Amino acid sequence: MMRRWRMVEDDTHFGFKQVSSDRKAGLVREVFESVADRYDVMNDLMSLGAHRLWKDFAVRLSGVHPGDQVLDVASGSGDLARLLIKKVGPKGSVTVTDINSAMLGKGRERTVDSGNVGNVRYVQSDAECLPFSPAAFDFICIGFGLRNVTRQERALASMFNCLRPGGKLVILEFSRPTTGLLRALYDAYSFTVIPGLGRLVAKDRQSYQYLVESIRKQPPQGELKEMMERAGFERVDFSNLSGGVVAVHTGYKF
Repeated sequence: MMRRWRMVEDDTHFGFKQVSSDRKAGLVREVFESVADRYDVMNDLMSLGAHRLWKDFAVRLSGVHPGDQVLDVASGSGDLARLLIKKVGPKGSVTVTDINSAMLGKGRERTVDSGNVGNVRYVQSDAECLPFSPAAFDFICIGFGLRNVTRQERALASMFNCLRPGGKLVILEFSRPTTGLLRALYDAYSFTVIPGLGRLVAKDRQSYQYLVESIRKQPPQGELKEMMERAGFERVDFSNLSGGVVAVHTGYKF
């Protein structure tokens, strides 16, 4: 009986599929290794450029000041990191992490090409067990990466541990549209257009099918707020963008 319960407990989702928890990270890694070269182009096409506005909004909420120590978790191709580098200035620093070496390399390449080299460092790491000292950062963000984490509660706890007292976390993630009509339109677009774009542009329909499915498995706004509070964050709030297609959650460590 105990053994059967453990098997169920260790299951998780990879899109709409049930997989063992120890397999998910590897499957997600394969997805992002496959799409790394066309990742930025696909983001622009899928969101019609709106992802740039969402990221700008998240950074405006950051409250980051010159000289701050900042951590960008699951940074991908580094859009948020490059915006934050400008905010911290030469006396601050931005640490960029991603579990996937291909995406970490792509982000580093783009950041170097933009002329930012002096106050940024790159660390390949799992969001569930960030390899940094407690209270190392003034601000932490994770953009469109939380839904790919196998155990989101562990990632939230790890980020909480890395924040200094008074520090702030910002999570930018796909969420739940706020009206039934918008949800229906978004579903129709997501399940037909996005995998098709993945096939034509990235030559990989399957990875973008996973993307669409992973969004539906992500906890909605209220659930994620409660998860952050259980991890220890206070004054947790969220802002819906594009009718709830995306949400920005904020929380503080006191």
